[in-house]
Amino acid sequence: MCGIVGYIGNNDSKEILLRGLEKLEYRGYDSAGIAIMNDNGVHVFKEKGRIADLRSIVDQSVQAHTGIGHTRWATHGVPSQLNAHPHQSASSRFTLVHNGVIENYDLLKREYLQGVTLKSDTDTEVIVQIIELFMNDGLTVKEAFRKTLSLLKGSYALALLDEEDNETIYVAKNKSPLLVGLGDDFNVVASDAMAMLQVTNQFVELMDKEIVIVKKDEVTIETLSGDVMTRAPFTAELDASDIEKGTYPHYMLKEIDEQPLVIRRIVQKYQNEQGALTIDPEIINAMNETDRIYIIAAGTSYHAGLVGKQFIEKIANVPVEVHISSEFGYNIPLLSENPLFIFISQSGETADSRAVLVEIKEMGYKALTITNVPGSTLSREADYTLLLHAGPEIAVASTKAYTAQLAVLAILAEVTGKSRGIDLDFDLVHELGIAANAIEVLCDSKEEIEAIAREYLATTRNAFFIGRGIDFYVGLEGALKLKEISYIQAEGFAGGELKHGTIALIENGTPVIALATQESVNLSIRGNVKEVAARGANPCIISMKGLEMEEDRFVIPEVHSLLTPLISVIPMQLIAYYAALHRECDVDKPRNLAKSVTVE
Repeated sequence: MCGIVGYIGNNDSKEILLRGLEKLEYRGYDSAGIAIMNDNGVHVFKEKGRIADLRSIVDQSVQAHTGIGHTRWATHGVPSQLNAHPHQSASSRFTLVHNGVIENYDLLKREYLQGVTLKSDTDTEVIVQIIELFMNDGLTVKEAFRKTLSLLKGSYALALLDEEDNETIYVAKNKSPLLVGLGDDFNVVASDAMAMLQVTNQFVELMDKEIVIVKKDEVTIETLSGDVMTRAPFTAELDASDIEKGTYPHYMLKEIDEQPLVIRRIVQKYQNEQGALTIDPEIINAMNETDRIYIIAAGTSYHAGLVGKQFIEKIANVPVEVHISSEFGYNIPLLSENPLFIFISQSGETADSRAVLVEIKEMGYKALTITNVPGSTLSREADYTLLLHAGPEIAVASTKAYTAQLAVLAILAEVTGKSRGIDLDFDLVHELGIAANAIEVLCDSKEEIEAIAREYLATTRNAFFIGRGIDFYVGLEGALKLKEISYIQAEGFAGGELKHGTIALIENGTPVIALATQESVNLSIRGNVKEVAARGANPCIISMKGLEMEEDRFVIPEVHSLLTPLISVIPMQLIAYYAALHRECDVDKPRNLAKSVTVE
């Protein structure tokens, strides 16, 4: 959600900034802009729409060695050229890009900017105008920047240019991700390391409420109180080829196909030399010492948490609650005596989850983050981290991160269970291998699944997904995938709940996709299918081999019953993909959505 890039060095900054913004497109945005600075001043180019629209208006004749750029996802003010970043102060001396939300911007505007005419509807412009106000009162740029930061309440990642100093970018962050990248005779700024992998893989993590002075040959980090901090860089372990589509038409399809590889990589990463699954002993101790686990997540990660609850309770015999992070932070339930919190987040930057993490850390509780991004905020601030090892996920609709979350949760449950003396009735490594092979089979069944999408979803305005037990949770994920990229109104329901109200929405031809992978509820879910069919629905039963019946539309390969979510979600993902494709939707960048949700 929003993205920042910056460059200062000896090369022309335009193309570096534009290419960096293109690498951040996956985060979601509605407008974009760059500001480049040379001896003749600051030149701002911004436009509503895609980076391609921005490219078309950038004056290629302007050469500048310093610049900042931004992709915006609207929070204050409609998507427009006027509200796009960068924003400038009244005199145009200062130019700013900002990610996050300033909660007290209206109060600041009334208190400090009564005599200033604002050009936009954004909270960002308030920041840059106040910086100039303090400068006019006699402060230095750094002092004005520092004083302004001390007034801000909320989240921010900022990059500031001063027209009278083209050798410096002023940077700061609070609750929003931001990195500084290091190079030879240049330095960069980025919300995400992959934005600047084109020029460096060496990055320095920034902490909340720090001020960073970035020059081409020097980076100085200070606290708001003026203390200078030293911090070693880390190497971003990303392969640039991983963030290219290659021969695929869309990132989402590429990432669906990568899931067997991801499962195998996870098994390899979490095996010791003897081939046994292993987890950091400190994490296992925390799992064993807790009397209740609280999984905190949002969206797809929340659905993974629901499945993870089944893994941990059935394999490790530890009670688990699963909560939506945006609700938990404002309505914390009565907690057990010794809770352990598990935060699941693909990006590791989810603002709702981070707000909960801050809260529970203040209460003195332990936290584990399961994420795909090492060095992310949730990873840094939690006590422990388990990595997904899924590689960069670019498409907004999560696919391989979801299956990676399930695999890691299963491994966590298995290692915990064994440490508690619980004998499993199956070999998880072997079963995950079977699951990876089954996913490959399903990824080779694209034509058959595309036919299902065409048959059931080509013209419908809505669709239902139903299941019982663990299939219900996969149905929730299937419905989310469909609605977020095809814009079909889709909902997931527990099969038995239909007759308690939802069945009233069934009309002639309403698609109902039913999952039947669990022997214990196989006949029950089929009874629910008959109920909706009797009222005119168009049912599509997806079952598992061994449980299939003549009327089933698609059969997935057989895997261990507890691991079926790893497999049954694949046709859900592909059905959503092809439904969106047939409706000519932007598969990788659906409207109004962002990959990394960094505001509450």
